[in-house]
Amino acid sequence: MARTLYSEEEENGTGGINLTPLIDMVFILLIFFMVTASFVKESGIDINRPAAQSAEQKERANIIIAIKKNGEVWIDRRQVTLNALRAHVERLHAENPEGTVIISADKEAPTEFLVRALDEARLAGVAHVAIATLTP
Repeated sequence: MARTLYSEEEENGTGGINLTPLIDMVFILLIFFMVTASFVKESGIDINRPAAQSAEQKERANIIIAIKKNGEVWIDRRQVTLNALRAHVERLHAENPEGTVIISADKEAPTEFLVRALDEARLAGVAHVAIATLTP
């Protein structure tokens, strides 16, 4: 009677398929996809942005400042005052120095709040600040 290699392994208690390398590979792929995935950041409030003919698409925005039409300023889904805005931007910019700031102001928001937010972002040390608009 011919015995197969598989049946000898079963008798010795070492039978079966070793799944450890497969599981390791799956976890490595999972970590790779989690690290390379990009997530869309939102300001947390609804804004009616103005339209602009010269609008350009920015791929990444790490810090989004939202200004509502009543003058409320939001960053990281929290309402902040204009006086505290620079500290928040400095903290977020320290986490990612390569990041940019996008100011998403409502089209009916007072210009004073937009200019102050832009000024506070630049005073916080951010070189790249943009204003969010819609393409018509």
